[in-house]
Order: sequence, then C-alpha cells, then structure tokens
Amino acid sequence: MRYIPKLYLETTIFNFYYVDKDSKKKDDTHKLFDAIKKGKYEVYTSWYVQDEIARDAPEKYKKMQSLLEKYAQDIVSFNDEADDLAEIYIKNKIIPLKYKTDALHIATATVNRLDFVVSFNFGHIVKPKTMIGAGFANLHRGYRQIGLCTPTEVLEYDCN
Repeated sequence: MRYIPKLYLETTIFNFYYVDKDSKKKDDTHKLFDAIKKGKYEVYTSWYVQDEIARDAPEKYKKMQSLLEKYAQDIVSFNDEADDLAEIYIKNKIIPLKYKTDALHIATATVNRLDFVVSFNFGHIVKPKTMIGAGFANLHRGYRQIGLCTPTEVLEYDCN
C-alpha cells in the first residue's frame, strides 16, 4: 500500500498560486496543486491561514479562499498543545515572538501529525535554523520531526 504524505499548506502557497507575474514559485505551486488533484497528497491547513489570507485584497482573498476550500481536506484547529509547542519555539529563539503565527503553523502541523509544512516563507519557516531547532524541540517533547519545505522539495520527495 502506498503512503500518502499529509501536507500543511501555509499562507504563502495560496498567495503564489495567484501571483501576477510568471515565476518558478508560481509554476511549482501549480505543479503541487496538480499533484494534489491526482491524489498524491492529503492537504490540510488551519484557521491561521484563513485569517492571514483574509487580510489580502477582497478579490484575491476570494480566489485564495476558494482554492483553500477546494483542496484542503481539513482545517486543523487551534489547541493548547500547539500553542505550548509554538511558545517553546519562541522561548528557544527558533522563531521570533514577532512572528508567532509562523511558529503556530509549524506547531499546529506537528501536533496534528502531518508530514510537511509547505511554504515559501524563507524568513522563519523554510530555513535550516528553524528545521533543526523545531526538529529538536519536537523530538524532545515526544513529537516526530516535520518537514519544512517548498513545493519543489515536496514534489521531489519519493514517498514509495
């Protein structure tokens, strides 16, 4: 039986699907959604993502919300366990307090036992310091490590 990886799509993924200019990020995002359509991945997101996309221009928000509703199999909910884990990331200076939502994206995906956080946020999510720090924090608290990657990286992941 083939394992289907569980992806948490962070806000930037919905944003890059509709970026105005042609770019590798946009192309890779479209390829990711094509793979999702084919059943290669299970897709999850959170209320944090919905809140962040709601801050965009109304016409772009409607498009991103529609994409989210079409592809996300579940909206994982906020819980104290994720909040506590996010606070650990902040306390250990893995992610700055100013960017707590980024910590909450990772923690929410972790406590819900998802496989990857897919993002183009290179400032606080997809970067070696966060990958290593969150990985150690997760293992220390009995969680497994979670992949923090771009659409390109997750598409290259061989799940068989």
